[in-house]
This record gives sequence, structure tokens and C-alpha cells, in this order.
Amino acid sequence: MEKWWPLFLSLLAPACGHAQPASRPPAGDCASKAYQDTLVARYFDRGAHRISYLDPRWAQYCDSLIATCPNIAYAYQQKAMPLIKCGDYAQAMPLIDKAVALDANRYLAYRGFLKCIFTKDYTGAITDFQRVAKLKPNGREMDHTYAFFEGASELELGHDKLAEKAFATDMALQRGADGQGSVHFNTLWYAGVTAQRLKQYAQAQTYLQQCLKAYPQHPEANYYLALNYRFQGQAAPARQHLEAAQRALIGGYRLNEDNIFYANYPEQITEYEVTQALKELRN
Repeated sequence: MEKWWPLFLSLLAPACGHAQPASRPPAGDCASKAYQDTLVARYFDRGAHRISYLDPRWAQYCDSLIATCPNIAYAYQQKAMPLIKCGDYAQAMPLIDKAVALDANRYLAYRGFLKCIFTKDYTGAITDFQRVAKLKPNGREMDHTYAFFEGASELELGHDKLAEKAFATDMALQRGADGQGSVHFNTLWYAGVTAQRLKQYAQAQTYLQQCLKAYPQHPEANYYLALNYRFQGQAAPARQHLEAAQRALIGGYRLNEDNIFYANYPEQITEYEVTQALKELRN
């Protein structure tokens, strides 16, 4: 019975904690891309990626790869990922910094995304996206242009004119050289919020209505369009869109961004804000 006790303790290890690295395999040429690929296949394709990232063995696989070749940026990003999703940014971000130091071309925009959405380091996010734009002009991260995240960050910093400029760039890149490309509904929502902050109510209404044409149940677009109407003294359409936002949230509709399960996006709302706005409208 005693020989099962260490196994039992290992199963009780916290999912977001740390695990000891496994033994190191025979050394190879860590500068070789081919050797790096064999390690990634061994520790991730046939290892970590076959279990949950919440399993303590995930960190063991990462540590084993790092112990074998400490110059593979992907290992640090993968070790950081469960920590990010668990909210342990203090432990995660130094790992992401290491990944960026080893491969800025691949991970600089990813770090900027994390700063914008997870750690709320908006100034740092802008710096990262402006830097990576020089490495990879017109690149994208998490299905958005770099300008999208710059705009969201500028908006949160209260730099409304800079946000307006960033979202204009974002929309231009999405439309493309022929101007025929579609614009993501969340870009239209953010552009609407920015125009509203600048008291450009007609422009804000246009953006938010375009967002709702693409995604009628968008809670935030309905909410901010309601505010836009309220600012202009139009109570009836304001109430209509607040009620639409409330129904959408109750029905489970959200921004349709993958990472909203782990962090709130800038200007994202809850049912509480909608309820309060409805109360204020009745008074």
C-alpha cells in the first residue's frame, strides 16, 4: 500500500502549480532545427498535447524540453499558457518574456495581446505592437490586426483620438487594397465606442448599427447604441437596445472572442451595467 502514496500525492498536486522536470534525454545539437523539432514532437505532440493543460504533467513535459534545450521559445510559451489561463500572471509573464527574447518574430505580438487582454498593461501592449509592426508589417494576432489591439489599448488609456486613428487603420487593413473586404464586428463596436467618446454621435450610431447588422445579438453594441441614443435624448430606442442587450446576455451571447472565458476584453459589459442603465432610464 505504501508504494501508492507518492502517486496519490502527485494526483493532488494543484493544476496551476509547478511540477518537477523529468529526466534529461541524450544531448543533441540544440541549434539544429531538426533536433528541436524532434524534441517538440517528443514532449508536446506525443506528450503534453495528449493531456489537459491543467494536468501537472504538462509542466513536467515543458521543463524536460527546457532542460534539454533551453533555447526553444515554444517551450516557454507552452509552460506559461496554463498559468495565464489560471490568472497567475506573475509566474507566466517572465516565461513569455523569455519566449520573446528567443523569438520576437513569433511571440512579440502574442505578448502584446496578453498585455492588452489579460494583464491590462495597455502601455506595454502598444509598445509591443508598434515594435512587432516593424518586424511584420500588417501582421495579425488572434484573428485581429495589430492596430485592433492598439486601438483597444489607447481607448482604455483615454487616448480617444489615437484610438480613432488605430481603428481607422484596422478597418482599412481589413477592407484591403480594393476596399471590398468585410470588417470584423468587434472592430465596428470599438470604433463606435471611440466615436461616442469623441461625441461623434452620428458616426458612433453608424458603426454600432453596422456591428449589429453583422451580429444582431452583440450585447455591447446594443448597450453602447442605447447609450448613444440616451445621450441624444431618445429614450424609446435607448430602452429598446438596452432590453436587447439584456436578452442577449441572459441568452449567453458574448463577444465571440476565444479568450473571453479567461479575461474580460476592454469595454466588455455585464448584465449589471445593463440593469443599472435601464433603472436610470426609468428615473
